[in-house]
Amino acid sequence: MKVVVQKYGGTSVATPELREEVVKKVKEATREGFSPVVVVSAMGRDGDPYATDTLKSLAEDIYPEIPQRELDLVMSCGEVLSAVVLTAMLNKEGISSCALTGPQAGMVTDGAYGSAQVLDCNTEHLESFLESGKIPVVAGFQGATPDGEINTMGRGGSDTTAVILGAALDAERVDIFTDVSGVATADPRILEEARIIDRINYSEVSQMAYEGARVIHPTAIEVAMKNNVTIAVRNMTDSGPGTIITEESVIAGKDYGVNPRQVITGIAHIGDLVQFMADFAEPDPDLELEMFEKLGEAGVSIDLIGVFPNLKVFSVKKDMVKRTESVLQKLNLEYRMKKNCAKVSVVGAGMRNIPGVMAQVVKALQQQNIEILQTGDSNITICLLVKNEDLGKAIKTLHDHFKLGQREDSSKAQVF
Repeated sequence: MKVVVQKYGGTSVATPELREEVVKKVKEATREGFSPVVVVSAMGRDGDPYATDTLKSLAEDIYPEIPQRELDLVMSCGEVLSAVVLTAMLNKEGISSCALTGPQAGMVTDGAYGSAQVLDCNTEHLESFLESGKIPVVAGFQGATPDGEINTMGRGGSDTTAVILGAALDAERVDIFTDVSGVATADPRILEEARIIDRINYSEVSQMAYEGARVIHPTAIEVAMKNNVTIAVRNMTDSGPGTIITEESVIAGKDYGVNPRQVITGIAHIGDLVQFMADFAEPDPDLELEMFEKLGEAGVSIDLIGVFPNLKVFSVKKDMVKRTESVLQKLNLEYRMKKNCAKVSVVGAGMRNIPGVMAQVVKALQQQNIEILQTGDSNITICLLVKNEDLGKAIKTLHDHFKLGQREDSSKAQVF
């Protein structure tokens, strides 16, 4: 039995017309000889009647401090409704199917309401339906503890559900259907000439996701990487192959598109950041540690961290500014802020151990008079803090410099 897991996000099941497209995709998989397992998100987005945020507000509008346990119960309903509706449509078309909640599909969670991790996946019940010829339609984003407490899995939970099922069922691949045609070299909404990447490895796409690309959630990539699950990110409304995400760029001696000589694979970004510069009158390791601990306790996630004897520099999201200021003020620290910043990240396994990449990045931006406020890097990523107003120009400059709009070809790629 060849299994393929198909995941459909909220925008892919939002309307009757789109759900008809889902039915066609399921039929297509069966014609190709696969046994599909379908994973669905709640229908639509905030404001739509059955969207997760809409259901959540039903309780929060009554009592804003409602416990997370009850919020998890109501938020899990959106995916269940979606699974039942799609099952009804499949059965109407003569395709035998059944709806399953996350717990019924075997998702055993750790009890962390709102951000649960999956501890185990027992697919015996789900496999019994597959063996009887039925197509399981699974509610994503949810599971239950061993004693039956319902948990939701946080943003991207349905992606993670699909990849976990793909691993547990030894699926041929996991298809993530969305409203874009795959993972792009940059955000197409900002850069029209951004190109869909044919193939990309786990490390690169994970880094792009963490740095702002929102096509697939980083947690799902981590699960895929650990279990060597092949993922295809595909467009809901076209038949293109999308982007294939695998362990390696080169498989069985064949080049599948990520040429090892190409330095940069893609560019990701995060806007609306604020840079903080905390001044220390003199080096004080204890105060430094306390500052970072208090920021963590306040729920402030910091990025682009630069630590110097008398200066600590980091960035936070705009909605974390008041919390950050409160922490620094309580510690009697002098600080400065630079608002309206953005982070641009160039990602590529090809830059590993290649000298001179940072110089090329800095030179390209300087030639366009784009001020670099701060930098950070890892072995496959270079991150740069720039002004929000320079974000689009910075993305285009780097995209053009590394020739990312061209097909992945060693004769055209920017190399060193």
